[in-house]
Amino acid sequence: MTTRVACIGECMMELSERPDGSLLRGYGGDTLNTALYLARLGVAVDYVTALGDDPWSDEMLAAWAAEGVGTGEVRRLPGRMPGLYIIRTDGSGERSFHYWRDSAAARDLFSGPGAAETQRALAGYDLVYASGISLSLYGEAGRAALAETCRAVQSKGGRVAFDTNYRPRGWPDKAKAQAAFRDAMAAADLIFASAEDLDWLYGPDGEEEVLRHHGRCEIVLKGGGSPPSVRVLTGTDDVTVPASPIETVVDTTAAGDSFAAAYMAARLAGRSPAEAAACGHRLAGTVIGHRGAVIPRAAMPDLTLDSGNQP
Repeated sequence: MTTRVACIGECMMELSERPDGSLLRGYGGDTLNTALYLARLGVAVDYVTALGDDPWSDEMLAAWAAEGVGTGEVRRLPGRMPGLYIIRTDGSGERSFHYWRDSAAARDLFSGPGAAETQRALAGYDLVYASGISLSLYGEAGRAALAETCRAVQSKGGRVAFDTNYRPRGWPDKAKAQAAFRDAMAAADLIFASAEDLDWLYGPDGEEEVLRHHGRCEIVLKGGGSPPSVRVLTGTDDVTVPASPIETVVDTTAAGDSFAAAYMAARLAGRSPAEAAACGHRLAGTVIGHRGAVIPRAAMPDLTLDSGNQP
């Protein structure tokens, strides 16, 4: 039986600034990047969001479908549009984001007409994936609806994955983000956590916020360093998996998104957590060697996954 995965979040219009100041138009979003890479790795994945009825929303849907991402649960809101952001990348490959998204259609995924149908549809998936950026979209009522939906997924035997992916500008204040992340981590079956995110959110004791869930759920804790390594904690196991050195870093966009995709695809294919982390490193290491979030298909590494089974 094929495992069905839903990635929840927002896709925005993306303008990438080139060295000469010109702009290249595309689209992107953290959970959308993960969905695209999951599809390329053979996972049956749907992207769950809200878009407008504008030409750019039409383009997005067509492009996702061409990548093999399911779009049947995308809500179209008349008169609305996607959000917009600009990426600037410095000489070392690090990027900064600048957003125009306050009235984006994706913010109303869990409110208004059609929200109840979205919740019912999500309850039928085997794995639901969301991020800290997803949480920042919805407000307290929307986050409560998302939490209710995740409980429904779990009540039917499904699992919930959460990636910390914290962006301070998406939150009215840090206290709200701290509370929302604590709730999300406490409800997740699989947590992808960045030491940097945890430090920004909770200070020096940030890692303890996720490590308290060791034994209850599967944790992938991404550290810094060069090359980076991850701690994978499952049950009583605690294993560190280093990445291979990367000679040239062109653009770090979607490094974490692609890592999560490869990790989940490997686990769904029956790989061990340590093997899944090695797959995540390999895909992320390839992605950061290219400009942009989504690399050419020809550049995809062969992870030799058979993505049809539950872990």
